[in-house]
Amino acid sequence: AGSPEIATFASGCFWGVEHIFLKYFPPAENKGILSTKVGYTGGKEDVQNPSYRQVCNGTTGHAEAVRIEFDPSVVSYADLVEFFYRTHDPTTVNRQGADTGTREDKEWMLISCLIAEYRSAIFTHSEEQAQTAKRVTEEVQAKHFTPNGQKIVTEIVPAGPWWDAEDYHQLYLFNNPSGYQCPTHRLHW
Repeated sequence: AGSPEIATFASGCFWGVEHIFLKYFPPAENKGILSTKVGYTGGKEDVQNPSYRQVCNGTTGHAEAVRIEFDPSVVSYADLVEFFYRTHDPTTVNRQGADTGTREDKEWMLISCLIAEYRSAIFTHSEEQAQTAKRVTEEVQAKHFTPNGQKIVTEIVPAGPWWDAEDYHQLYLFNNPSGYQCPTHRLHW
């Protein structure tokens, strides 16, 4: 096996993003994904280790994201980028399906999750990843979105500091199978 690489994606509620990647690439079945973490990235540089509450308030500029450790000899980065596009709507800015507005299921706090937190973004870890992400984006745009008059608005930006989310967010939908799931996280094609 080759050396593991890291892929970082943001496409709405990180519970659902992590869940669908692990559902289709279960580590126990050697499909290429070795491990995942949910967390926050892409925010203001002066905010260190933000809390979920801070990110939800929309003041830190962080995105909810999933950091995937994968084996490139089993699954290519291009395949993961395509899967990322298959499993959310990349044509809406800062909005993923039912995630617009409040999450009523969070009894412990009713908050309006805003703006930057739910943006669609690919955070690249090398120039090669950036080129691959741009190429796959162009291919997916031409095949799946241009015919419908839609435009992908996903950001492709170099990865910056990463902050793991609080422990209870990790593998949330596996540990809470009846938990909230965003309807956008499914196979769209």
